[in-house]
Amino acid sequence: MQNLISMQLSPSDLQEVDAALETLRRVFAPMIALEPQQRRELTKMGDKSETFCRQTLTVLASNPQIVPPNLGLAEAQADLAVLDALRPRALQLQQLSERATDTMLALGSDLMSVSLEGYGLLKVSGRNEALKDARRALSVRFTRSGRGAAVEEDTPAA
Repeated sequence: MQNLISMQLSPSDLQEVDAALETLRRVFAPMIALEPQQRRELTKMGDKSETFCRQTLTVLASNPQIVPPNLGLAEAQADLAVLDALRPRALQLQQLSERATDTMLALGSDLMSVSLEGYGLLKVSGRNEALKDARRALSVRFTRSGRGAAVEEDTPAA
């Protein structure tokens, strides 16, 4: 029998998670959500480009006499500071999200494993009339449509 994970989340644990999520929603409220088209159209900053941006901002800050006021240097410097502050936290959030996703996958797999074994038991030893309707309802999971459809038989044993 498979049992990848056994865990409990107390009501107190869930309250703490909900409070933390509410705090994140409040703090993240100014952040934006881009549409896929917007993402595609934006100029991206990769690793090499980031080095270029940092060096350019440093040179511009060291030579304010060549920087026109409408360039937005101060805003770019503020953007860089927020990026530097946000990046390690976003990485931690991503890691936590991946753990939560993996945990849900493992929990679902454990549930499927037990359910499939249990369904097999119902098919073998649950042939009496009392379980016939339950078996039929559960067999819907295995019904396929289209060419070569395989519908599970539910005929009583002789």
